[in-house]
Amino acid sequence: MKKSVFITGAATGIGRATALNFARRGYFVGGYDLDEAGLKVLEADIAAVGGTGTVGHLDVTDVEEMSTRLAEFVAAAGDRLDVMINNAGLLTAGAFEEIPLATHHRDIDVNVKGVVNGLHLAFPFLKSTPGSTVINLASASAIYGQAELANYSATKFYVRAVTEALNIEWAGHDIRVIDMWPLYVNTAMTKGVSTGTTQSLGIRLTAQDIADDIVAAVDAPWTRRTLRQVHFPVGAQAKTLALASRFSPGWLTRLVNKQLAHK
Repeated sequence: MKKSVFITGAATGIGRATALNFARRGYFVGGYDLDEAGLKVLEADIAAVGGTGTVGHLDVTDVEEMSTRLAEFVAAAGDRLDVMINNAGLLTAGAFEEIPLATHHRDIDVNVKGVVNGLHLAFPFLKSTPGSTVINLASASAIYGQAELANYSATKFYVRAVTEALNIEWAGHDIRVIDMWPLYVNTAMTKGVSTGTTQSLGIRLTAQDIADDIVAAVDAPWTRRTLRQVHFPVGAQAKTLALASRFSPGWLTRLVNKQLAHK
């Protein structure tokens, strides 16, 4: 039976590239987003690569809509939810106090509450699908709080924590829960973003880089599965920072991040 994947924030960027990757691999793809024009393009492109699936409007902060879309998708996919990808997210950069409070709240609603909605409402479908996987889009900013990205970084710490917890909790239900840790990705999300760390590290990753690593993480070799790998840094820079943080004392990690941020 054909496997299925449900992707939030699928109209552009990482979500779109990931949808097409899974379509090429024979998955029944569900692409959901607020950008309905982008979804129409995605739907045509899924068909163009020989894939099958469905697309639909989704505000991840709307519990009723999330519930409806998941139920519709699973029914269309033959009562399966093999892979759930919580990709939808927002990034606002700048001095914390200069960003309007409403913007902070909006980003928390999407990056945190949207992920909670997806996880909670997808659980019954994941549980009933043997060997299912959840992938949450976190960030290398979940390694250490980032200056000029304080709120965004904090939301990704939440994603990291909930991933770690559910990786343990849901293992008994045969559900694997993991997350991706990219650094800056060249998508619409980072357009116009200029911080100390973008100047130090650049914006080197592409959406395709993340999409390729997502597929690789879903189909991880037995070694990674045996070791129960939870976090998947993307790109050489993120892998180096993640590894260094495991052995670096707190004061040194802070100093490195301070220098990278030009503070």
